[in-house]
Amino acid sequence: MAGLPQETIRRKRDGGVLGAGDIRDFIAGFADERVTEGQAAAFAMAVFFNGLDRDETVALTTSMRDSGDVLDWSGSDRPIVDKHSTGGVGDNVSLMLAPIVAACGAAVPMISGRGLGHTGGTLDKMESIPGYDVAPDNSTFRRIVAEQGCAIIGQTGRLAPADKRLYAIRDVTATVESVPLITASILSKKLAAGLQGLVLDVKCGSGAFMTARNEAELLAHSLVDVANGAGMPTRALLTGMDEPLARDAGNALEVRNAVHFLTGARRDARLEAVTLALAGEMLDLAGLAEGPADGVAKARAALEGGMAADRFARMVAALSGPIDFLERMESHLPSAPVRLAVTADGPGTVAAIDTRAVGLAVVALGGGRTRPQDAVDHAVGLAELAGLGDRLERGQPLAVVHARSEAAAADAAIRVRAAYRLAEEGTASAPVLARMT
Repeated sequence: MAGLPQETIRRKRDGGVLGAGDIRDFIAGFADERVTEGQAAAFAMAVFFNGLDRDETVALTTSMRDSGDVLDWSGSDRPIVDKHSTGGVGDNVSLMLAPIVAACGAAVPMISGRGLGHTGGTLDKMESIPGYDVAPDNSTFRRIVAEQGCAIIGQTGRLAPADKRLYAIRDVTATVESVPLITASILSKKLAAGLQGLVLDVKCGSGAFMTARNEAELLAHSLVDVANGAGMPTRALLTGMDEPLARDAGNALEVRNAVHFLTGARRDARLEAVTLALAGEMLDLAGLAEGPADGVAKARAALEGGMAADRFARMVAALSGPIDFLERMESHLPSAPVRLAVTADGPGTVAAIDTRAVGLAVVALGGGRTRPQDAVDHAVGLAELAGLGDRLERGQPLAVVHARSEAAAADAAIRVRAAYRLAEEGTASAPVLARMT
């Protein structure tokens, strides 16, 4: 017999432990309207203040997974794996990672999200590509994953709908920053995708949601423990976000950066280190490598041999993008009419970057959103971003602004200049900080 929602709220409000059945009933109430908006908000606040233990978080995660469709890949002859990032600036890893891992024999059904706040969204990046369909039906999605090995799309309304509703309530009740609720939100969608393995990229630093390392480690441990408790083999890498990951930030600019990476035209060192480390973990988890180091070697071979670039091109074409996207990328991607170099006032080494401020500069240009309904200008952003430890002479660029107007470019230049601190010495940040299993 279903319990009363208010009793579940009362028990958690008073610091009690909820049974799995109570949590399942509460989440099921989202669908049959036994649970009101006010009760959902009260539940979120009770969890925010009193937390959930591992078993409670597993129950919440699986209940939200089961609130909608759960994809079934039982007919696939490839292991089904994916990656999730907690978000950052210049983080276009997914665009290279999915085709790299697919080229090595895994299937990567990558269900991604849009940007919000200072962080970019993989879906917004892919929509920079003309015609690219981020919302195919399930049969098309399955077919493309089977044929090409990977597909990067958006979440359908039938995958973990309870999470979507609860997140909207958390967003307006100041309860977003709860580790159990973040954990359940991320993992319910990944479990609903039917994955056999997941690798998490948990970021910390000035451009991450979790700026402090101890907070990022707490989240990483929670994600790994709960995912494994829910039956999905999972591990995590803790990676640095004290500087933009790629040298470009902005949707079309990051797609261009990804194509240069895949084709070998240019590979940013930190971006390469993180991408290959994640690929190595995914291939090891999928049983396609004899350990992460062997996975990295296999991933590098797929990258250097052009197989990963070919997978990306085929995925784009299969999802209705241009069939010649790699060959004629510049003619397909949108570009902003105004370019402005933000130059160093004097000689020095980049000693610190307010990476969140860099991301917000992209948002102010129109390249991100502060509300879910905001439109995004795919063409604008920041290119050629200087990194920590870079030595600059007077007049050399900290970044090049791509903007729609001179006024927008000037405003972005002020923001970028304020985000950088030059000194006599500076050191690049480590790309990969820790590994958690």
